[in-house]
Amino acid sequence: MSLAKPFSNRIAVVFDFDDTLVPDTVDSLLDSRGINALKFRQERIQPLIKSGWDKILARFYALIEESKRQDNKITKEYIASFGEQLQPFDGVTQMFDRLRQSAYQINPQVEIEFYLITCGMVEIAHHNCIAPLFKAMWGCEFHYGKDGGIEFLKKIVTHTEKTRYLFQIAKGIKHHKDDGQTFVYRDVPVEELHVPLTQMIYIGDGESDIPCFSLLNQEQGTAIALYKNQTPKEWGRELNLTQSQRVANLTPVDYNENSELMRLLMLAVESICKQISLHQLSVGE
Repeated sequence: MSLAKPFSNRIAVVFDFDDTLVPDTVDSLLDSRGINALKFRQERIQPLIKSGWDKILARFYALIEESKRQDNKITKEYIASFGEQLQPFDGVTQMFDRLRQSAYQINPQVEIEFYLITCGMVEIAHHNCIAPLFKAMWGCEFHYGKDGGIEFLKKIVTHTEKTRYLFQIAKGIKHHKDDGQTFVYRDVPVEELHVPLTQMIYIGDGESDIPCFSLLNQEQGTAIALYKNQTPKEWGRELNLTQSQRVANLTPVDYNENSELMRLLMLAVESICKQISLHQLSVGE
């Protein structure tokens, strides 16, 4: 039988990090240094953005300058320690097993893989208690000076770059060089895809996730948008979203067992599992 539709026995569940699985890491890091995060954003970050800075670069430049002002107190060791102490939202640590069990009950042959793509500090995520549960993580990384303090960004993941990691997951490319030759632009036959985009679920909370929402909407994957301190009608209003960017699944950040978010995640996983089962039956015939 010819495989006209991309298929594998894997599901990729992909998460943003800040305000999706854990509180905002920059705000939390500032709080840990005794700095008012809201005031910092208003007085140190917003002026940079208004003068034309990229939002991500403005945030990290202000953080680096603050670390230098404090005699380079934000070091690699400090970030590692902070990541270890940062607590995920309630229910997050149990969520991974719940989704795996849900998939297993429908189709024991289905494998769920978890990934993380953040425009924030992936080094914090690497040291968090949930890090071992992810197959791979991508995000911004610091270069450290001779005294150990944060000195510059050596790697940045922008909003639109998040989508290239979805393609990397889909094609199963484990390692790459950023030379434009060995990355996601390489064609992969549909029957060799590691995880088709149709079998991918992306969960995020805001502006940085819009490109991923749009891609999965287009490719018939599943996009779930989270909100915390606003109503569903308020979410995304200031972003002037186009139709392709809008998300059908919009839910509060709550990973507890019977929450709306967990029901959505379980239904998404179960739906893909049934599609995989249907395909396996068709091939078997």
